Amino acid sequence: MSIKQKVVVAMSGGVDSSVAAALLKEQGHEVIGVTMQIWRKRDERQETCLPAGKAGDEKSCCSVSAVEDARRVADKLGIPYYVLNFRDIFKKAVIDDFIREYNNGHTPNPCVRCNRFVKFDALLKKVRGLGADFIATGHYARVERNNGSYLLKKGIDKKKDQSYFLYPVSQEALSRTIFPVGGLTKAEVRGLARKFGLKVADKKESQEICFVEGSIGDFFKPQKGDIIDMKGKVVGTHKGYQLYTVGQRRGLGLSRPNPAYVVKIDAKSNKITIGDKGDVYGDDLTVGQMSYIYVNRLTSPMGAKVKIRYNSPETDAEIMPLSQGKVRVMFKEPQFAITPGQSAVFYDGDNVIGGGIIGA
Repeated sequence: MSIKQKVVVAMSGGVDSSVAAALLKEQGHEVIGVTMQIWRKRDERQETCLPAGKAGDEKSCCSVSAVEDARRVADKLGIPYYVLNFRDIFKKAVIDDFIREYNNGHTPNPCVRCNRFVKFDALLKKVRGLGADFIATGHYARVERNNGSYLLKKGIDKKKDQSYFLYPVSQEALSRTIFPVGGLTKAEVRGLARKFGLKVADKKESQEICFVEGSIGDFFKPQKGDIIDMKGKVVGTHKGYQLYTVGQRRGLGLSRPNPAYVVKIDAKSNKITIGDKGDVYGDDLTVGQMSYIYVNRLTSPMGAKVKIRYNSPETDAEIMPLSQGKVRVMFKEPQFAITPGQSAVFYDGDNVIGGGIIGA
């Protein structure tokens, strides 16, 4: 982007978005910093999307301290800075879905929903209201123009690549998005933060879901139920099916000669099925709510690398179109803990083909 532009940078108070803002300012662009307010203020008494007493914790990337970190970076860079209220859209698009999916016995990825409906939709619309044509974030990913369309590519740092979370971003949004740190490693980003004199240079990364402080159980009213084995025999009692996920081994409270793993969660019967590790492997899955980037849509089977969760390795598979826009994924090797609610994302080399929700 050689032409000087007006760019709004989504600033979380972390090192990545801070360096993104600094790089754009150094390149001569007109930069505006914004932070999305998605948490409940402590002194508010109105209905909230978060459990009382859980929001605004100082360790959260959505906390008051994170806003102050972002504000200090903006002051250091000499750029305008605003905090924008996104609580309503965040509640509807992310938290309500999070609760609904867990109540259905699924394990959702709220970061995917946030990117699709909040950062690269609602925020992008507000960006236009600020007179800017581009939005920038600190994601480790890249956007490349290709014959009139846009490709979403992996970040250069394979350990930090975040393209998995971005597969639902539309072509329109990609055309107006910049990822300034996508061509850098994390070590390089921290080095640049020191060069720019940013106090967040050594700030630790948030590893948890941004709006969850304490236990996921705080969002539900878990009820105890049966734990059954693969033959249907009751072998124990769970604390509430929302507190478990497929592939989980710890916290089951069972005494068995071999480690037990969660194989299935049945929300309707309030039962959890457990088995041996081998019982958790699967050869295929079905994906719904599809989004495509590399192709307009899938019309015939094709080979791809597939990730079934952010921290899982890519694996070889064939993806095949089904009716109603769904896709079947057939793996060359069985995969551990295929989890309904998580995203399956398809790759061709560094390019994101697309992805969708497992079991949707």
